[in-house]
Amino acid sequence: MCKKFAEIMTNKFQMSMMGEMNFFLGLQVKQTKEEILINHSKYAKELINKFSIQHMTSVKIPMNTNWKVDPGTEGKSVSSTKYKEIIGSLLYLTASRPDIAFAVGVCARYQSDPKEPHMDAAKRILRYLKGTPDIGLWYPADENFKLSGYSVSDFAGCKIDRKSTSGTCQFLGDKLISWFSKKQTSVATSKTEAEHVATGSCCSQILWLVQQFKDYMIEEREVPIYCDNSSAIAISQNPVHHTRCKHVEVRHHFIRDHVKKKDEQL
Repeated sequence: MCKKFAEIMTNKFQMSMMGEMNFFLGLQVKQTKEEILINHSKYAKELINKFSIQHMTSVKIPMNTNWKVDPGTEGKSVSSTKYKEIIGSLLYLTASRPDIAFAVGVCARYQSDPKEPHMDAAKRILRYLKGTPDIGLWYPADENFKLSGYSVSDFAGCKIDRKSTSGTCQFLGDKLISWFSKKQTSVATSKTEAEHVATGSCCSQILWLVQQFKDYMIEEREVPIYCDNSSAIAISQNPVHHTRCKHVEVRHHFIRDHVKKKDEQL
C-alpha cells in the first residue's frame, strides 16, 4: 500500500521519494525494527555554539528550584532581542524535549523587559542542554497500547499574576506521546483547585486521544489519570465534598462527569 501510494503521488504531483525519514527541520529520526529514536541533538549543539555557552559548565537541572525572580527584579537590563531569540530557539526545542518545557515557559514570561537574572536563567537551560544534547523521545516496537495520563500543578507559581501552572503528559504503554506545561487561565484559590484544573486539562487531552485511536480500531475505556492530590481525586469521585470545592468554577467539574461515565479513572 505504501508503494502504491508513492506511485500515485509521484504521478499526480511533481515530487520525488526521499526514502525513509532521518532528518526533518532539525529533528533527527533513527528508525530500526526494534525502536524509533527522535531528538534535536544537532540543533541543541548549534544553539550552544550560537549563544557562546561552550566555555560554561553544564548543570544537572534546567532551572534552579530556589529561583526567585519576578518582573520587578533588580538588575541591569539586557537586550530583549537576544533574550527573545534564545527563548524562541528553546521553544522550538520543546517539540522533543519535554524536560525543559516548564523552565522555558517560565522564562518566556519576562520577554518585555528582561534583566540579568532572567538572562542567567535562560542561559542555565542552555547549560543543561550542553550536558544532555542527545536526550529525546524513545518509541520501542512493542504491543503495549494502554493509554494513561499524569497531571500536576504548582500553586500560584507565577509572580506576575499569581496564576498556577498545569503540567500533563500522556503515555501509550511506556511511550510518551503528548505533553504540555501551561499557565492556567484563572487564579486558583487553593492547591486543590489548581490540581483539579490541571486534571481537567489532562482529561480533555485524553478524550481527544481516545477519539483519535478509534481510527486505528483501538478502544480505550476507564483510562487511568494519576494525580498526587487526594482532595482533587475525592472531588471527582464524590460531589458531597462541598467545603473543598465550593470555590471551584463549574466548568472545571466536567471531569467528574467523565469519571461517572467511565471514560476516565482517577
